Amino acid sequence: MDDTLKSLLAAESAASEMVRKAQADSEHLIQNALSEARQQEERFHARVPELQASFVEKSEQRAQQTVAEMERRFEERLSHLRNAADANEETALDAAFHQLLGNNTAGT
Repeated sequence: MDDTLKSLLAAESAASEMVRKAQADSEHLIQNALSEARQQEERFHARVPELQASFVEKSEQRAQQTVAEMERRFEERLSHLRNAADANEETALDAAFHQLLGNNTAGT
């Protein structure tokens, strides 16, 4: 019976040692994970200015493209209006002269 008791005590001692080691390993893993998470967060915060600069650069490029497109459309519309004005200028002048001349002759 002494041998059985000694065997059980040895098994309990070994089990306690295994639990202690597992707890220490678990704590070590947790600390490593926390440390890695902190490092990841620091790397992210360090990259924030780079990410912002990239976003601003892309936004500026899109704004420039939009402005260029709007200017192109404006120039096209202006060209169409000028062409229409040129095409109708003679007719408008003739109509104005006839109106003026017609009004003047009717009044005299």
